[in-house]
Amino acid sequence: MSQVEYVFEEGAEEAAYRDSLATVDASGKRIWIFPKMPKGKFYNKRKLLSYLLLAVLFGLPWIKVGGEPLVLLNVLERRFILFGIHFAPQDFHLFVIGMLIMMLIIVVFTVIFGRLFCGWICPQTIFMEMVYRRIEYWIEGDAGAQRRLAKAPWTRDKIIKKVSKQAIFFGIAVLIANTFLAYIIGIDEVLKIISEPINEHWQGFMAMIIFSLVFYFVFASLREQVCTTICPYGRLQGVLLDKQSLAVYYDWIRGEPRGRMKKNAPVDEQPKGDCIDCKLCVHVCPTGIDIRNGIQLECVNCTACMDACDEVMTKIDKPTGLIRLDSYEGIKENKSTIFTTRALAYCGVLAVLIGLETFLFWSRSEVETLLLRTPGMLYQEQEDGYISNLYNYQLINKTKEKYPIELRVTNIDAVVQWVGTPPVTAENDIIEGAVFIKIKAEDLDGRKTELKVEVISTETGEKVDDVDTNFLGPVK
Repeated sequence: MSQVEYVFEEGAEEAAYRDSLATVDASGKRIWIFPKMPKGKFYNKRKLLSYLLLAVLFGLPWIKVGGEPLVLLNVLERRFILFGIHFAPQDFHLFVIGMLIMMLIIVVFTVIFGRLFCGWICPQTIFMEMVYRRIEYWIEGDAGAQRRLAKAPWTRDKIIKKVSKQAIFFGIAVLIANTFLAYIIGIDEVLKIISEPINEHWQGFMAMIIFSLVFYFVFASLREQVCTTICPYGRLQGVLLDKQSLAVYYDWIRGEPRGRMKKNAPVDEQPKGDCIDCKLCVHVCPTGIDIRNGIQLECVNCTACMDACDEVMTKIDKPTGLIRLDSYEGIKENKSTIFTTRALAYCGVLAVLIGLETFLFWSRSEVETLLLRTPGMLYQEQEDGYISNLYNYQLINKTKEKYPIELRVTNIDAVVQWVGTPPVTAENDIIEGAVFIKIKAEDLDGRKTELKVEVISTETGEKVDDVDTNFLGPVK
């Protein structure tokens, strides 16, 4: 039995490599990672996907529908717009269920495909590997050149490279910060902060500076530490993955024992596996791990090691896929089952939540009405035989339309009398007021009568909402 197979079968805690991080030395000092620039078919696909996602991220704040942003998450003013649909604070339950759906999607994705989300979709990885790291390669060269530059004395050439790199890094951080701020306050407000005097928007300007410094620190200094020590998703994968989950695995059965290829090797020498121990899979890893030791917390499934290994296998006329996206059982038992009972159970819960969210969206009214009796007020007896109650109303308009409103009691004959002028809905806003509802004394059921009230648009005659309330009357 090979050593790597022993690690997989007998327990990861017995492997020395799990006792330390690849980015920290024995004294606790950080080891700076200089990953070799990856290349290959998987890297090319990652680039295409990353540039598409970046285009969506930077492009969405500029898209408007009817003068309103396509996406706006203004927590400060409690204004939320998703793909042209306005959401009021009263729709918070939709956001809660939506967040649960997103979390469960990530869980299902992890159970089936491992941590592929981290390496291919996560914004941290996309910005780090496809933006900042590529700029670093462009200015300082590949891994070897970067190491030599880091150890070299501060010459004119080094100062130019280091300063220009950091200046570009901060400029991109400012761009990212402005983009994220545009999702919160809108692109128009961001442009005002940029173009108008600072004293007119000093709070927004400070937020922009703070966001910029945070993003700059993350991508210029913190880097892979976000994935290996900070991100909670990296810890979560430890309880989500099992032997059926797909992940970036090294085929230890085919690759062991490792060893360099030798010409004219003795006939009685133990045959070697396909791994020639070139360590290119380690050199390209952005978190500095050796994937041949087995699945590890630090692995973000970026597939850079797969490209590096496939290139070597091609050169030595061996089949590619020594490092590949597979499951533990797929390698050990040569069988793979993606949709396990656990994965199907998660999918079932996800389907229920999506169904609930769909129903709530479908039943969501454009105008939400609150109609409550005015606190501390009793009923009033009128000379014409009517009993009246005073109500406070609140009309929450979730659209851009403005139209007059009338209330219509449907389960009993009643007269509606507005206090002041009849209300007109405000564009994506709330209006409040008071209204009297009068009912003949002989039509009341007793002390409390239930009322069913429809909210009607007087322009179209259509019902936009309905509400239930109680009417207080004298005891019969």
